[in-house]
Amino acid sequence: MSTAYIALGSNLENPAKQLQDAVNAMGHWEHSSIEAISKVYSSRAVGPGNQPDYLNAVVKITTRLSPSALLEHLQMQETAQGRIRNEQWGARTLDLDILLFDNLQISTQNLEIPHPAMKQRNFVLYPLADIVKLDMMLPCGSDLGTLLQQSARDDLACSDISLNYNFKSE
Repeated sequence: MSTAYIALGSNLENPAKQLQDAVNAMGHWEHSSIEAISKVYSSRAVGPGNQPDYLNAVVKITTRLSPSALLEHLQMQETAQGRIRNEQWGARTLDLDILLFDNLQISTQNLEIPHPAMKQRNFVLYPLADIVKLDMMLPCGSDLGTLLQQSARDDLACSDISLNYNFKSE
C-alpha cells in the first residue's frame, strides 16, 4: 500500500457539501482507505475575477492505485461533482490535487508530484500539518515545519465546518 495526501478545495455550489461528497466518494474506492482528514480552512480565491472564498482540506489515504490511476479517480470525481475546466485557477465546484504520493517525485505532462505549488500555498500547508508531523520531510528535502514558518497565514482561517467520515476500527 502507498500513502497519498490529497488536497480538496471548493468555492462553488455549497463548498462544504462538495468537500463532504468528495470524502464520501473516496471512502468507497476499492483498494483505498481514508486514514486522516484535516480541519477545514477558508481562504480567499487565488485566480482571475471576483471569486467566492474557498474551503480547503487535506485527506490522507492509503491505496493500491498507481499515481496515474489515482489522478484518474480524482478527475472523475471532480467531473461527477460538476467541475468544468474552462479557466485556469477559475472558480470550481471541486478541485482535488495529489500533493504527495509516498516519497515519489514524478514529472509528466499530466502529473507532477509533489504538487508544484504546495510549498507556496498556506491553504495546503496548514491542513497538511493537521494530519502529519511537522518534521515530515518532503521529497524535495524541505520539512513541513520550516515551510510553515515561511508561510504567512494571511487570510487563512480555520472553519467551524468539519468533514465526517466513519473510520474503520482495527
